[in-house]
Amino acid sequence: MSLDAPKTSKLLCAVLFFLLLISGREAAAQSEERGVALVIHGGAGTILPGNMTPDLEQEYQDKLTEALRAGYAVLERGGASLDAVITSIQILEASPLFNAGVGAVFTSEGTVELDASLMNGAGRQAGAVAGVAHVKSPIALARLVMEASPHVMMVGAGAEAFAREHGQEMVENEYFHTDRRRKQLEQIQQREQSGSNGDAHLLNVPGYSEPIEQKYGTVGAVALDRAGNLAAGTSTGGMTNKRFGRVGDAPIIGAGTYADNATCAVSATGHGEYYIRGVLAYDVAAMMRYAGLGLAQAANAVIHGTLTEMGGTGGLIALDREGHIAMPFNTAGMYRGYIDTAGNLVIKIYRD
Repeated sequence: MSLDAPKTSKLLCAVLFFLLLISGREAAAQSEERGVALVIHGGAGTILPGNMTPDLEQEYQDKLTEALRAGYAVLERGGASLDAVITSIQILEASPLFNAGVGAVFTSEGTVELDASLMNGAGRQAGAVAGVAHVKSPIALARLVMEASPHVMMVGAGAEAFAREHGQEMVENEYFHTDRRRKQLEQIQQREQSGSNGDAHLLNVPGYSEPIEQKYGTVGAVALDRAGNLAAGTSTGGMTNKRFGRVGDAPIIGAGTYADNATCAVSATGHGEYYIRGVLAYDVAAMMRYAGLGLAQAANAVIHGTLTEMGGTGGLIALDREGHIAMPFNTAGMYRGYIDTAGNLVIKIYRD
């Protein structure tokens, strides 16, 4: 029995449409099921249990948890990795516990100068600001530079003019000041005047149980969203008693921040000059791309190999498109935490 050609054609079209419909639904379902992940840090340094009161440790735990939950909620709702990174970092920028935004360290002039950068792994677009003194959220301004200008980095007065032009919230410099950081600056400058090492990296500030790192305290976040896009951001007040408009690695793409969907997203913390010289955030991605290393292998090679061999100290957080997480550091501790693709929330401060 032969089939009528027009009827056969219609039947084949119907079957093809049905198969395409099923395929589309399966793809959509897989997209919806794609895992999301978020990793944050609040700085690395000489962070030891003996130097931390139970109350202070709980404060750090609570703030890191708050930042993680807020950023992860963005991802759970299907939001972009860029939005999650900024959400988490803004919570840390507003906390006096960290060296970013409120509670940032003082320059030698007794003011606060802030740096930040942001990178989108989907197209490797990036934005950064350095030496800003009146922008409430430097990480938000970094995004504005990325999305509303043809540039990657803006600094100082020019960056602030751009911020005002685009309606960013501005504050007096005193908004960022804290007594803790003021005492830290005073102690360093007293050491300088007495002829001792004014750049000593570890200070014991009266009335504060935890020794304060001079060179550390940067905050950062890396995220993976449901679309499979990575993003990374970093924000900092830099180094206590810094002079002459010093800028560290945090606002420099490839040094303190890097993101590329083909490899990973990275945010670093530590002695910035070493990260700049080693282009260390990018180095993690380069080892993955050109040497075929896995995320953990590449991140460990950068921190425990390159950085340590150069004589630098610090750490980084990294995340790849499969949701693998790395958080290596070569200091006594690093404020860090993550929510992985399975939804597990983990906060850590000291060495494992």
